[in-house]
Amino acid sequence: MDNYFKALRGLFIYREPKNQSTFELLENNYEDSAPDPNSRQNGTNKKNDTSGSAVSKYLKDNINYIKSIFCIPKNKGIIIRQFNIAKETEACLVFIDGMVDNNIINQSILSPLMSIENLKRFKDKCPIDYIERNVISVSDVERISNLDKAVQKVLEGMSALFIHDCHECLLIDSKGYKKRNIEKPVTESVVRGPQEGFTEDLSTNITLLRRIIKNEKLLIEFLPLGKTAKTECAMVYINGIANPEVVKEVKRRISSLNIDFILGDGMLEQLIEDNHLTPFPQILSTERPDRASSFIMEGQVVILSEGAPFALAVPVTFFHMLHTSEDSHLRWQQGTFLRFVRVFGMSVALFLPAVYAGLTLYHQEMIPTELLASITKARSMVPFPIVVEIIIMEASFELIREGGIRVPGVIGQTLGIIGALILGQAAVAAGLVSPILIIIVAVTGLGSFSIPNYSLAMSIRIIRFIFIISATIAGFYSLSAAIIVFLGLMCNMKSFGVPFLSPIAPKTKANSDIIIQQPLWRQQTRPDFINSPDRKSADYNPRGWAENKTGGTKK
Repeated sequence: MDNYFKALRGLFIYREPKNQSTFELLENNYEDSAPDPNSRQNGTNKKNDTSGSAVSKYLKDNINYIKSIFCIPKNKGIIIRQFNIAKETEACLVFIDGMVDNNIINQSILSPLMSIENLKRFKDKCPIDYIERNVISVSDVERISNLDKAVQKVLEGMSALFIHDCHECLLIDSKGYKKRNIEKPVTESVVRGPQEGFTEDLSTNITLLRRIIKNEKLLIEFLPLGKTAKTECAMVYINGIANPEVVKEVKRRISSLNIDFILGDGMLEQLIEDNHLTPFPQILSTERPDRASSFIMEGQVVILSEGAPFALAVPVTFFHMLHTSEDSHLRWQQGTFLRFVRVFGMSVALFLPAVYAGLTLYHQEMIPTELLASITKARSMVPFPIVVEIIIMEASFELIREGGIRVPGVIGQTLGIIGALILGQAAVAAGLVSPILIIIVAVTGLGSFSIPNYSLAMSIRIIRFIFIISATIAGFYSLSAAIIVFLGLMCNMKSFGVPFLSPIAPKTKANSDIIIQQPLWRQQTRPDFINSPDRKSADYNPRGWAENKTGGTKK
């Protein structure tokens, strides 16, 4: 028995291991020597530093610098291909294996450079200008003298050509890494409209936007993200339509980010949004190029980031979250009907459980007698209070939904349907919940599925629990107080200087595309809250053919 207690006590007492070969991660001098986070703004943040190391005219110095930067030979995959140009001048080509197209390296760079025929007429000392103009058969070639910039471009998939006795190097576009093909959008599927979505490749996403907006004023500005990861993002807008102050503010927020790693639109959204305490999204995310293009044409700024199949649009309002790209492809009556369905679904998802709790606990006089008797009879065998019953069912529904998403493929969908049916039926049969609550939770779930924006749907799901708890305190009085608090919070929110509830609060000029969708030919102006320099999006009479009352050809 004593040995048992000693063994049990040994579980809670730490002793130095007798076997010194056992690895343990302990505090050491590395933590003490870690750089001060406040010092990152002084010295380590080089995004605004344009100096850097210059390219040396000695090839050996450049190779040694590259080897030291990339920790060669410990770091594998960094290729330094040394060769002689036309069997005379020493040179080297630096690239990363797997991020370049080998056909471009072999056929368009190395083969022409090694050929004597291509440099017969050259007689100067540094052949870099001649090679750029006459030898290398690649569309995108850039000359730079900054060695650090060359290293960064190599990390992005380009190749760097260094030549002996030259103070510059050539950056050659040889990107050829694997990327996902353009596929149908997953979270924003539509019946009518384009069936292609963004991918994780930044250049492909930009091409998708340029295919839709063929305008010379469409500007693409690249900005770095993360000091250590050094990914890129693209800011897309139309010069003359987007508000210059919004463009300047977006650029300021992204350029001032002081963080090591930013991957995807979700992290970037959290870092540049106005208010991080509110549950409502202040930046709209979309995976559809056609919808991102419509935002650009309205005067908004779209942000694309490397490695994310989504685009961010700013500034946005609450009503943007209820629109879909399919609305503009439908007749205005159909689009308006669908928007009312979404508003109704959002209201049901937000208020229905709380209203049920308030009615059954404090306002039974508002329920018809027959329905009240049915509810009382159904709940006669339930051992829990109404609020506990509702929270149990809501939590179970959220668990089934989350489990269905995380389980891959068709199994996840089957798990969601079968799990909901079996659990609901078993809970009613066991007397844990009432049948009417199963109906309420199911309708609430359907209402949350009708919200087109995923971030807004998540916010509604969270706020629903707050409303349920508030309704159990004092019925509709406490529920109304909670609604007023959240409305005040929404009125105080802004998205890049634009009030979140515009154009309702504050009231601005009427917009023909809020909830009630006007006919397409009546949508002649861009939203007033964006303050676009070019307010007009169509002529007074967009249907020019309608001016000709006679029509046809007279004989």
